[in-house]
Amino acid sequence: MSNTSRRKFLLQATSVAASFIIVPRYVLGRGYTAPSDMFTIGFIGTGKQARGLLNSFKKQPVRIISGAEVDSLKLAKFKALAEKAFAESGGNQTMGGFKDVSDYREILADSAIDGVVIATPDHWHAKQGIDAAKAKKHIYCEKPLTRTVVEGRALVNAAKDNKVVLQTGSMQRSWKNFRHACELVRNGYIGAIREVLVNVGDPAIACDLGQETLPTYLNWEGWVGPAEYRPFHSELSPPVEKDIFPNWRKYREYGGGILSDWGAHMFDIAQWGLGMDDSGPVTLTPPSDPKALRGLTMVYENGIIMKHEDFGRNYGVRFIGEKGTIDISRSYLDSNPASIVSATIQAGEKRLYASDDHYADWINAAKNGTVPICPAEIGHRSNSVSAIANIAYQLGRPLTWNPEKEKFKQDKEANELLLPRFREGWKL
Repeated sequence: MSNTSRRKFLLQATSVAASFIIVPRYVLGRGYTAPSDMFTIGFIGTGKQARGLLNSFKKQPVRIISGAEVDSLKLAKFKALAEKAFAESGGNQTMGGFKDVSDYREILADSAIDGVVIATPDHWHAKQGIDAAKAKKHIYCEKPLTRTVVEGRALVNAAKDNKVVLQTGSMQRSWKNFRHACELVRNGYIGAIREVLVNVGDPAIACDLGQETLPTYLNWEGWVGPAEYRPFHSELSPPVEKDIFPNWRKYREYGGGILSDWGAHMFDIAQWGLGMDDSGPVTLTPPSDPKALRGLTMVYENGIIMKHEDFGRNYGVRFIGEKGTIDISRSYLDSNPASIVSATIQAGEKRLYASDDHYADWINAAKNGTVPICPAEIGHRSNSVSAIANIAYQLGRPLTWNPEKEKFKQDKEANELLLPRFREGWKL
């Protein structure tokens, strides 16, 4: 190429490149997101819940570039799904080259990661969340936020101190029907609230599982982590081909029972409707039968009663007011009188934070430095209701709770249960 031709070529190439810089984004294709607008995500935990979250996050302007998992088969399956999502997106979702690791700390050390999705068993949430906050990674942490009250407060503080955005995975707050029900309650459409019934599952129990042969694909030490050590059992970590939610959540060593697992959804809505996002009940009275799995009564300082009770409509919440009732769950929203739920919230009445997409809400908050719909403080407060409820069932006697100090009044035994039990070599 002659010097004259070369100069002409370079001028033309520069002109073409410059034109692309100023081309409107929509010209480049529907759904195109500039690389500078992408939010990079690493998953910590890649089991069944993580695979569900992948389906939600792949619709967002994100790059899902890595995953950490102690079960190599679950990690391989997740990696295949993430790479498939990348291929189907036309290249917008990831930079390509999904990185799979066994130690979550490798993800936290990766400067390319903006935020992490924590979808491990509950007993890992506090440790991994605090580590992520210290690494300056924004956090989407599955519910329940933590296993104990002390862990929850520590995670709240870590997120605040390190100025990272944490979204709790209590996604019902981003569902229109739940928001509408709570706005009706907040605006007095059923009058002054007298009682709230919350139907969720059983309290946590001590793990009594035996020992099974440890599969070669699973790092059991890595699975147990900071929790009390028990030998491997597939009920705690089922094989990837058994597509179920694992039963570790039933046991207090690793979770909070189904009371906590679903309480992070339904007690959360009760707290939202009552305007108690920064507080909680002050007294807890368990049922007289020590074997009972329902019947706990909790009372707020304003006198409102909240009961863990099966009101015959599957998991959900019933608000009982002087003028009527509202029932809300994932499958129904109705009221007595029936006309209440069809009411339109009027101008000047109380409105709640509106988010129609729980996952986009976190990403937008992380990018803009704003507060998402279910930040660490709210996730912690809602989970604290479940945590102290479990303690009341476990001890089988009335308790007095101070939501401000987050301690039981004059009850050393109950207060000790607010602390996590870490095995030797681990600390919060």
